[in-house]
Amino acid sequence: MTFAALAQAPDRRGTEARMLAFAVAITVGGYAYTGLSMEGRLPDGMAWFTAAMVLIALVPHLVVRRVAERADPLILPLATLLTGIGLVLLNRLDITYERLPRLQTAQAATGQLVWTGLGVAVCVGILLLLRDHRVLQRYVYLTMAVGLVLLMAPAFFGADQFGAKRWILLGPLSLQPGEFVKLMIVVFFAGYLTVNRNALALTGRRVMGVQLPPGRQLGPIFTIWIISLLVLVFERDLGTSLIFFGVFVIMLYMATERTGWVVCGLLMAAVGAAVVGSAEPHVKGRVMAWLHPMDIFLPPEKRPPGLISAQSAESLFSFGSGGVGGTGLGQGHPELVGFAGNSDFILTTVGEELGMAGVMVVLLLYTLLAQRGFRVGVSARDPFGKLLAVGLSGALILQVFVVAGGVTGLIPLTGKALPFLAKGGSSLVANWMMVAVLLRISDAAQRRREPVGAFARRSRRRAGRRALPAPRAGGPGG
Repeated sequence: MTFAALAQAPDRRGTEARMLAFAVAITVGGYAYTGLSMEGRLPDGMAWFTAAMVLIALVPHLVVRRVAERADPLILPLATLLTGIGLVLLNRLDITYERLPRLQTAQAATGQLVWTGLGVAVCVGILLLLRDHRVLQRYVYLTMAVGLVLLMAPAFFGADQFGAKRWILLGPLSLQPGEFVKLMIVVFFAGYLTVNRNALALTGRRVMGVQLPPGRQLGPIFTIWIISLLVLVFERDLGTSLIFFGVFVIMLYMATERTGWVVCGLLMAAVGAAVVGSAEPHVKGRVMAWLHPMDIFLPPEKRPPGLISAQSAESLFSFGSGGVGGTGLGQGHPELVGFAGNSDFILTTVGEELGMAGVMVVLLLYTLLAQRGFRVGVSARDPFGKLLAVGLSGALILQVFVVAGGVTGLIPLTGKALPFLAKGGSSLVANWMMVAVLLRISDAAQRRREPVGAFARRSRRRAGRRALPAPRAGGPGG
């Protein structure tokens, strides 16, 4: 970039501050509207909620301004807005759960706010301690070893909840290791592919116009395929298995630019899903609920074998009753979908009360956040940073796809938490960790694009210091 272009470059942190103020205003407004709509008055905790949202937005912004001044200005506001929308929706459901104790559903908004504070604190800690994302490349094998231990732990020590073994109970708390393993796997893949991408990209043979990878290089993808199948069989966790394998294929394509890896990945995913889906009862039940959602209302003797859940049908009814514009926040009945406030069915609340328009807005926010992450990957100069940013963004968009696709009937239900929106402390903390890493990579990428002296000069001008005098006519600059 030239010095003239730098002088006209936008103030990233100023843009971020304005977007954060907009996100806080939407969240606080939604919180107030929920109380007025459902109880005819402002919620009792309005002042505390407002203060909490201001701190959630202000603290990371000040830290980014201090240690990552050239980071992308939209990543933090998008994460804050999605988190705020989730808090508003959980609070709306809590009001109904308090009125109807017969539903026997625990309230979640207060706990989610605490986990949000913890997630933001972890994000701030990463930004302060991790000054260069390339440090992670030194520990890729250690990261993968820890990740595999955490990934296998629920199969041996986990609790069986809602048909899947993805939780580890620690006293009154429950932990989903898969949410953190997702980040660890991306770090390992980024480091592994940075070292081996030439061997994966430059060898192989062309079959029917598609460049297929050689047999000896198929070892890594077979290993990942087998691990994801083991997760699917022993933990009955369809969502984690899909994300685990899908991220690897995305990062392989990013590293090698070979469609052969994508073809192999899709074929292996289809074969694995077909085999496990026909053999594992829990996964088979979800497939049957996806194929025949309305058959749950038939007499038991006429239902397809393995169909035991009405949630797929309930979610479709919820989306259908919302229409295009929705019933209005607080005016629907999302509580009719079983434990909507404690699962991936939080999206049905959006569909019923905010309508198709609200669902599209939420999905566009996710898409924009993933796009900023992919943009960070494209702009990063080091291969590890490129693959890391693309992997994190790919994991985010895959998780949104498997959750949104499940509750809308596009694919079978997976049970994963909708990032930032759904209840889940592990998911929330892991997603804020992702935000911190993306901010760090984007700051490093921009620093390598802009001359240090020019950026310092622009910073002094923004701070109100006197600019350097212009060169005289006829001089060296004239």
